[in-house]
Order: sequence, then C-alpha cells, then structure tokens
Amino acid sequence: MTGLPTPNVAGPPARFRSAPHLPHTSSHKITSNAINSVSTPHCSPSSDAKIKDNLRVTPFPATVSPSIYFPTSLPSLRLLSLALLLIALGLQFFHKPFIDVLPRPTSRLKPTPTRLVPQEIFGSKSTSAASSTPETVPENISGFAICGPQKNYQNDPDPEIYSDIPHQTFVRKLETSSVENSHMGGNMTLIEKAKSIAAEFEYTPEQARAGVKEFLRLMDVGLSNDGEAMTMIPTYVTKVPNGTEEGVYLAVDLGGTNFRVCSITLKGDTTFSIQQSKVAIPKALMVSDSKSLFSFLAKNIAEFVKEHHSDHFAEDATHHLHLGFTFSFPVDQKAVNKGYLIRWTKGFDIPDAIGKDVCALLQAEIDILGLPVVVAALVNDTVGTLMARSYTSPGKTGTLLGAIFGTGTNGAYVEKLSRITKMTKPGANVGEYDKSTGEMVVNTEWGSFDNDMKVLPDTPYDRALDKNSVNPGIQMFEKRVSGMFLGEILRNAVLALKESHNIFSTATIKTDSALYTPWSLDTSVLSYIEADETPNYLVTRETIQKEMGVYGTTVEEAEAIKTIVHAIGKRSARLSAVTIAAIVLATGKLGNAPKPNTQSAESSDTKDLSFIEQGINAIVTAVLGKPDAAPLVDAPAPTSESPVKADKAISEDDIIDIGVDGSVVEFYPNFEGHFRQALRDIPEVGEEGERKIRIGVAKDGSGVGAALIALVAYKMMNNIA
Repeated sequence: MTGLPTPNVAGPPARFRSAPHLPHTSSHKITSNAINSVSTPHCSPSSDAKIKDNLRVTPFPATVSPSIYFPTSLPSLRLLSLALLLIALGLQFFHKPFIDVLPRPTSRLKPTPTRLVPQEIFGSKSTSAASSTPETVPENISGFAICGPQKNYQNDPDPEIYSDIPHQTFVRKLETSSVENSHMGGNMTLIEKAKSIAAEFEYTPEQARAGVKEFLRLMDVGLSNDGEAMTMIPTYVTKVPNGTEEGVYLAVDLGGTNFRVCSITLKGDTTFSIQQSKVAIPKALMVSDSKSLFSFLAKNIAEFVKEHHSDHFAEDATHHLHLGFTFSFPVDQKAVNKGYLIRWTKGFDIPDAIGKDVCALLQAEIDILGLPVVVAALVNDTVGTLMARSYTSPGKTGTLLGAIFGTGTNGAYVEKLSRITKMTKPGANVGEYDKSTGEMVVNTEWGSFDNDMKVLPDTPYDRALDKNSVNPGIQMFEKRVSGMFLGEILRNAVLALKESHNIFSTATIKTDSALYTPWSLDTSVLSYIEADETPNYLVTRETIQKEMGVYGTTVEEAEAIKTIVHAIGKRSARLSAVTIAAIVLATGKLGNAPKPNTQSAESSDTKDLSFIEQGINAIVTAVLGKPDAAPLVDAPAPTSESPVKADKAISEDDIIDIGVDGSVVEFYPNFEGHFRQALRDIPEVGEEGERKIRIGVAKDGSGVGAALIALVAYKMMNNIA
C-alpha cells in the first residue's frame, strides 16, 4: 500500500505535496501520531525512525468506524472541494497571518556590467545618515530562519595532561570585569552559557545584506565628498600591471610593528626576485615625534642600499633608485608621491605628523644621509596587494580588488574616474594624473565602515574593547574583523563567562595570566583552538595553559572556550564578505547576477500560488505547523584557488580576480569557507556569483606592489608609455 510521503528532516523544506492517489476499495486514515510528529518544530535524528513509522497510511479494520476519512463518492468529493474553496477564500481575505500575497519581484540588476548604485541593486533609495537608526532594518531585507548544525562534543573523562602544574599556587582572585553582562544568574550550564555568548556573534544573511546596502551608500558618499569616515581615497594609480613589467626598484613597508626594506627585480614574465631586510619598530618611536620615526626609517634604508647596491652606485653616482613607500595608514593623497596623514592606527600615536606629507618627511631624511634614492610613489598596502596580484595572477583577467585581512583590514579596487566626482568639483585640490585609462585605484579605508554603528553587529565584548582602545568610536569594522582585535574580544567574552559561571573554578590561574591583561591574547590563540580536532580538546587545553596561564582546565571548559572561539572567527569572516560583495556589485562585475530576493522566507513559498492553493496551504499549515527552514551549514574551505566547480566551468572572461593578503585570511581555519558562504547568502551575489570570484593570496603585496607602483610613477614622470 502506498503511504504518505515522508518529510525530509535533514534537507531543505519542501512544499506540501498532494496526497498520493488512494484506491477506492477502502477508506484510509492518518494516525494521530502522524499529525503530532509533523507538527513538532524540531526533530532530532534519533526520532527519524519514529517519524517514518508514524507517517504511514493504514487501512481501517472492517469493524472500526473511522473518525477521519476520505469520502469515496463523487458528490462527497465535490462538496468537500466546495468547502475547501470557501475556507480558502475566507482565509485569503480574513486570516492574513497565514497568507502574504506579494507582487512578483522584478529584475533590479542591469544586464550589462555597468556600475550599480544602491537603489538599482536593492530597489529602494539609499537613506541618509540622519534618517537611519541602528535599530532600523532597511526595507526589502528578507527574513531568514537561521539554524546551523550543532557539533556533538565529547565529554570523556578528563585525561591527566597537566603534569607540569607548578607546586606553588598561582590562583588570582576574580576581579570585576568592565564587560557588560546581560546573562547574570539563571540556571544555564556552562556549555549552555557559552552557546548563548556564541549566539551573540551570529551574523545572519539579512544582516549581511543590510551591511552591503550601507557599504554601497557610504562608497558613493566617500567618492563624492572629502572628509568622510570611509574616505575612498584616490590613489592616482591609473593602471594595473599585466605581468610583463621589468626593472629593479626599491620598496619600503611601514605597515605595523615592523619596517621592511626590499629590492625587487621584475622579470617581465609574471615572476620576480626579492632581497629584503626587516627590523622591529621600537615601541617608544611609535608614540614619539615625526623626525625621530622617519630618521629611523631612512637609516635602515641607507644600511640596506650600502649592502645590496653600493657597487652599482659607485659606477654611476647620478643614478637614482626609485622607491615605493608602502604606508599603511589613512592619508589624503594628492599625487602619486604625495599624501597627507589623516590619522594613525595600529598603536601609533605621533600627533605632529598628522596633516603632513609623509613622502616629503621620508625624502627629507633620505637627503640628509645623501642617498641616491627617490621616493617615487606613496602606496597603501592594499593598493600594493592589488598591484602584486595583478602582476602574478593567472589568466587574462585583470585584478579588481586587493584586500588585507591581517593585523588590520582594508581594501583598494579599480574604479571608473567618472564615479570619483570629488576630484572634479570646483576648487578641488587635485594633483596631476593620467586620464587616458578612464580608471583609478581607490583606497576605501573600509576599516572605518559604519563608525556610526547603523548596521554592524554589536556585543558587550565589542563595546568593552572599543572603550579600552586608543581610538574609541573609530575603525569599528576593523575592530570586529582584524587579527589585532579578535584575541581581545575572546578575552572579554571569557571574562564574562567567568563572572556568570565561574569558568576555571577548579583550575590554577597564574597571577600574570593573559586573562587579566588587556590586549595580551594574539589571534593565533583562536587559530589553534579553532583547528583543534583532538580527543578531549587536548590542543585547546594546552593552548589555554600556554597562552592564558590557566592550568588544569576541564573538557567542559575547553569545549566552552572553543564554542566562543568558533563564533568570533566565523563572524569575522562573514563580515569580511560584505566588503567584497559590495565592491563586486558596485563595479557591475555581476551584470548577470541573480535577482534580488525581496521576499521573506515564509512568503517565497506562496508567491507563485493561486488564492485557492494558498488557502489549502494555509489549512495544512494551521493543522501541521510550518515546516522548518533549511539550516545553514558551514561551507568547507575550497581546496584550490579557483572557485569553479568541476560540473560547470566558468568562462575566463567572467572571472572576478581578487588578491588578498594577511595572516587571518591566509591561516585562520576555514576563514574562506565562512567567507564564501556569506557571499552565497547575499541574494545579489548568490551561488552563481560566488563561483565567479577567484581569490588568490598576493605574493608580497606590500613589497612587490610598491615596486610596481614606483615603476608606474617613473613612467608617468618620464612620459613613458
């Protein structure tokens, strides 16, 4: 006997199918257990067998009168159909919660790869900063039901792995943390509390789409006006390399805590060779004065040049090496070799340098030493990443975007000159640049995306970090994404867990534990824990001991920490995808992208049904409950650079090439997997658009990229094509 279809518990929700044809030889009933099983909102795998057993059609015994039956005579069927029709029409007009008739969506995206502005992509006008509030969800943002798979952690007995615990006691009394805690008390277990904290870091598809919309708005604001938080700085670099460039150039990189000097030989076949030296920046110089810092940089350049190029200069004292200066801080760039510092980040704080031309500061110190070196180009590390990737990338497609996800985060992309309207405003202070290409690389400075906190996610742990940072209220996006801050977010979350559930209550905590020392946890701690697949979380517990100074943690405590670590890293990756998606859409590279999804998860199942069909569906929904939404699962990281699936190749002309650099994107476990899942979750990109995006690590972006920009600048100065 054919039974009713068994619901697919693990898979995505399917529309309710019609009941199978039932023979007219006997009446049939649906057991009450079947209705109870289907209406259960969440089903565990262990209950699959019961569901399948209950969802079957059984014949009525001859002696039993059925309470629920299907009439077999034609008049009865007609009467039932008429009744269903009347009920459906009644529900259509008087029972709105079950039915939502929406207009069919129209295509918002243009078929040609031209630039898309926010209202073209999302079908609504961008709101001004003054008219938006953090609590307001932009209209047309679809609702999504989020349900990810829960990992089954082991709860085996605690093995004896802490044999090296010191005999003396290092326990430190709990101090009240400044982290806001909204979950004090209650009856939650430690794991439940850890999952509750992890849930605060959830970044949903609708949040990602709202983020893309706001990013697009701020892009346009920054391209039109000076002085915006997301500054959209014109770099005066109007051409990207194609791999055929040749020559020897110097590059220096001031990107954080180290200073690097390089000599790059471009071989003209997408390859290069490099000689380099690196020295740590003394912490005292990071908060000193401009002359002390730039004098230190010039002296290191002098030592490098004497070691690697002294013979060359002895032969021709008038020959000058052209140098690209990678300066990874916000500047107001007015020419390819001129830029005025806007503000310091990454722990630097030298007030007298703000507002000064950093190229001139370095050139002055080089000239004092008598070096035959010319500072030819000012380079942001993301611009360098873009240039280096374009020089070495496979295929014929030029690179669209260079992105950094490391100690900090930022991006630079190729923009049409016609879109950078602030350069053509009357009275604009603009230097000379090559207009022949019609394009220019723009440095977004997206670390300051949404400093007003309109769409960025926020938790008590983020707020505690920002409050104790050197620049409260600034770089709010960077503080949720980059490696410099993830460790501190974890520390704040663990302190909250200690306050509410006294984690590490039986452990021994060193008096100088990193747990009580702000900014002491490196992102590598999260990487080790995230990658841990050992029994009883052996690696996690050893990492907690080594990096946090906590001895004797239990399996349950390690599981709690790992749960929070996973949530922090996943949120970072998903937030990072917002910036990439917005720039890909803004530049029109997905001209054939999927239509915007303006329907909610509930209404999308009924948008193509007639009133009668919707009424029938409403009856079924009222009786059986709504089907569960498909869970979002973590996507595995691609095993190769290309996103193209074997079953459907993508044309080389459709590939969108993106260069990335930084320890987080390169080494954090499954960062790209979470990143790509977020791209697929944004309807305007979707699965098809995500597959077109090729992500490759740029080889030495700040060094090779700076050398390539010095080459471009040299050709501009000498009118060389």
